Amino acid sequence: MKYPRHSHVPRFDAASITETIERALASAGLDTKAGPMQDVTDTIRKALSAGGMAAPSWASSTDPHCVDVEARLVVEPQDKVVDFVPRPGIAKREEPGTFVTREFTNHAGTRAYKLYVPAHASAPMPVVVMLHGCTQSANDFATGTKMNRLADEHGFLVVYPEQPAHANPSKCWNWFKSQDQLRDCGEPSLIAGIVREVVANHDADPQRIFVAGLSAGAAMAIVLGETYPELFAGVGAHSGLAYGSAHDIPSAMLAMKGGRSGIRHPRGLPGTPPVPRRKAAQAVPIIVFHGDRDHTVQHANGEEIIRQAADAHAADAGEGLRTRVERGSVPGGRAYSRTIHADASGQSRMESWTVHGAGHAWSGGDARGSHTDPNGPDASAAMVRFFLDLPCAGAVSCGEPAEECSS
Repeated sequence: MKYPRHSHVPRFDAASITETIERALASAGLDTKAGPMQDVTDTIRKALSAGGMAAPSWASSTDPHCVDVEARLVVEPQDKVVDFVPRPGIAKREEPGTFVTREFTNHAGTRAYKLYVPAHASAPMPVVVMLHGCTQSANDFATGTKMNRLADEHGFLVVYPEQPAHANPSKCWNWFKSQDQLRDCGEPSLIAGIVREVVANHDADPQRIFVAGLSAGAAMAIVLGETYPELFAGVGAHSGLAYGSAHDIPSAMLAMKGGRSGIRHPRGLPGTPPVPRRKAAQAVPIIVFHGDRDHTVQHANGEEIIRQAADAHAADAGEGLRTRVERGSVPGGRAYSRTIHADASGQSRMESWTVHGAGHAWSGGDARGSHTDPNGPDASAAMVRFFLDLPCAGAVSCGEPAEECSS
């Protein structure tokens, strides 16, 4: 369709619109074939057709992909002793750690989780909670992030909560649902309950518990930092979204494509979400990784996480943080920019890593796991270093109590 010269009707890039919607729906793990989303799908298809634009491929596709990297089949081993494969210069331990499956149930439901216990560590041990991305499993995420190897090196427990398909068709954590953004509600209560169970049953340090995740897992890690600031001493977010970025499916779609050029916020369309209702208030230390070529969760979302965290820290301390920027590159790999935000005492409170040229994948991960980018800086090692350098959770000011579940 051509518009008359001097027309004020905006020009739309149909390919960009359909591509963005397709990625957003898939990454959120949305089922467009049944339930409430079927009506949304039909409405969008009709609107695009009426405007002379092709309907997006997700309208008929039966195999949506959640991330923009090739998926790989990762063999799911039975519970067993996990061998420790040493890196160059590190002696092999005489005894390997153990990797076992457990299950936790509370009022919000039941979730399985895997726990890695290193063979040799000094008690009480720190705890790192790892939240996988869409389509992934605990075993897959452990392989891709190499976090168990770091646990052997540094002596900490690793917990991998697992999202079942019945809770989300693509096994995404439901970060975008209002009921899953509250203390003692939904998935936050389940993950917090898993952590407390691990602490109670093992030689864990309750003041040195950290949570990190990828994509939907990163967004849920942000939620946990906001809703349980007394439990988590630090948060790691890789390719995630800020707290309150979405509260339902349409707002999740908009949030994930935030910052994408050439596409304006749709006004006056049915289902257009209002301004996000929740804002982060907890000054929990955070480390963020994001690729600047991430077309699934746009890089602007990582910037929003840092902006939101900086505001919370400024409100807590009464002054802003001091920043410095470092730049470097992985030999034969990707370049990166690292921004460090420190308080008046010099303690790092936030770190922001932009991996140049990287897409939606765990930086520096093992290629045997899905959704990894072996050419980037080692996000797992950076997060562990950041976490272990932090003061304990008991020394962190938690501000006003988080919004609690009303049910």
